[in-house]
Amino acid sequence: MYMRCPWVDEAEPIYVAYHDNEWGKPTYDDQQLFEMLCLEGAQAGLSWITILKKRETYREVFDQFVAEKIIQYDQQKIDQLMKNPGIIRNRLKINAFICNAQAYLTIRQKYGTFSSYIWSFVDGKPLINHWETMEDVPTQTERSNDMSKQLKKDGFKFVGPTICYAFMQATGMVNDHLTSCK
Repeated sequence: MYMRCPWVDEAEPIYVAYHDNEWGKPTYDDQQLFEMLCLEGAQAGLSWITILKKRETYREVFDQFVAEKIIQYDQQKIDQLMKNPGIIRNRLKINAFICNAQAYLTIRQKYGTFSSYIWSFVDGKPLINHWETMEDVPTQTERSNDMSKQLKKDGFKFVGPTICYAFMQATGMVNDHLTSCK
């Protein structure tokens, strides 16, 4: 029998697939990293399953997270997004996507890739943890605090230390699968 991390709701196929195929697997693709950073920010105050269920709509209405398109969004587009029940209709979070797109493009221009910039917070390689229980898993670390401070300095929004740690887990910068997860 396959044992999963206990946070996975086995009754939700989308959650099972996310855990088994994405969470904790190293991601180096700029666009995927940008998407995940935005979606983790959208999750603030909500459950991840809520965002997972809306992810396809997010991709559709945010132009597949192509930053060059997102930075061109005007008030009419924002108003349209605010009416879409397929996403979290929070003006601050929607505006954060636009702000983050600009910051992301600036980082890419400065560092060549967003991946090299973001992975520098873990020295370019995944941190493999060996947690035995969910209580052992932190919600933030010194590295996520450092990432949060730098991202904010570089113009990103909705990137607090807890969001950054969840992002690090999601993109495989840290592997927090429990030792019993097999």
